[in-house]
Amino acid sequence: MIADLDRIPEIALDWSRAGKGAALATVIETWGSAPRQCGAQMVIRSDGEMMGSVSGGCVEGAVVAEALEALEAGAPRILDYGVSDADAFAAGLACGGR
Repeated sequence: MIADLDRIPEIALDWSRAGKGAALATVIETWGSAPRQCGAQMVIRSDGEMMGSVSGGCVEGAVVAEALEALEAGAPRILDYGVSDADAFAAGLACGGR
């Protein structure tokens, strides 16, 4: 299973070539205590199947929803997720991140 995580772009291509539709989500920038670093990837198939991770779970559901909408629209998106230092402190976290 871990070896498959190194093949996320290839899996996206395989799903697309099989006519299943696929969106590739990639972390392109981070700040603060981001759960995943730049380059982390997740592939989302048009039926909701997914592999990989871009957030360690925190915003994965939102990324899947956006990916499915992007597949439907046929257009890429750049998304921005984060939590302010104040919100992070209120939740008992050490610091915010984006």
